[in-house]
Amino acid sequence: MTSLNTPVHTASVGRPALSQTFPCQPSAAETGRKLVQNVLDAWRLDELADRAALIVTELIANATKHTPCHDIRLTVGRPSASRVRVSVVDWEPERLPVAGLADHGDESGRGLLLIDAVSDCWGYDLHGSDRCPWGKEVWAELRLKSGQ
Repeated sequence: MTSLNTPVHTASVGRPALSQTFPCQPSAAETGRKLVQNVLDAWRLDELADRAALIVTELIANATKHTPCHDIRLTVGRPSASRVRVSVVDWEPERLPVAGLADHGDESGRGLLLIDAVSDCWGYDLHGSDRCPWGKEVWAELRLKSGQ
């Protein structure tokens, strides 16, 4: 498993991002949460940490449950000065994310609904060509409060 024993050093100018590959296992969620929290701390965006941690947990849970991939890539980045994007790439473009219609007693099926509730927007992008995609990236964005 990947270790986060060294502190995260990341620039807060331009379009900074940090990306790391993990085994496609439920245990990757804990390491992913720590990575995102460390990056947001380095960017002095601690107020986004709880929502970002929930998003990472759900994105990794979905990848591990719904794809046969051996590994996934987690990225946290700043596509603009006012947004943070958290994403997970898997190598299974055929299994597209769909918000679940979980029944009252179901124990799963609400991950994307949670992401929708805590993020400002979410979606997915296919990687590769239209005729031959090799993977997908499921992402969610958090907007910063004005003045940050």
